[in-house]
Amino acid sequence: MGLFNLFNKDKRDYDATNVRVTDLNKGFVFEFNLTTWRVEESYEYDWGDNYFTHEHKISDGINTLYLSVEEDDDLELSVSKKVKIRNLGEDIPEYIQDNEEPPNKIVFEEETYYMDSGSTGYIRTIGTGDWEELMSWDFYNKGEDKIITIEQYDDNEFEASYGVLVKEFEISNILPAENK
Repeated sequence: MGLFNLFNKDKRDYDATNVRVTDLNKGFVFEFNLTTWRVEESYEYDWGDNYFTHEHKISDGINTLYLSVEEDDDLELSVSKKVKIRNLGEDIPEYIQDNEEPPNKIVFEEETYYMDSGSTGYIRTIGTGDWEELMSWDFYNKGEDKIITIEQYDDNEFEASYGVLVKEFEISNILPAENK
């Protein structure tokens, strides 16, 4: 480990000849769905037991999406967009507050999603060092190719996203951020 890396814990090392989706960070650009995307922000989730996942706010200049990168036994990637929590069910926030978790299934856009997992963890924007506690729940449709995620911060702050699972080969032509 070089001296620079010793003091810069937010910088991840990667092989410049083989940049992968797991190497993404703020400023990187890549191709997805025949469009060029730029990583606007990168977030790190700490789920405990030395298990971390990443999420990247990406933009094509018009649209803003989120690319989630989870590397456990397999690499799981999803591309999502934020939706209003009440679009998932009018009473979802109240249900969570009363039961400390969402219902086991959610119907969204005429499709049923089933709760797969729920976790308590921490999130931070890479580069700031400020961690914020959250609860997070993932729901998948029957085909397990679409995902809904609900996140709760504090008692009354909720975020929700809806997206699709993608394969690593769908993210291509990854270029690191330009040095400034």
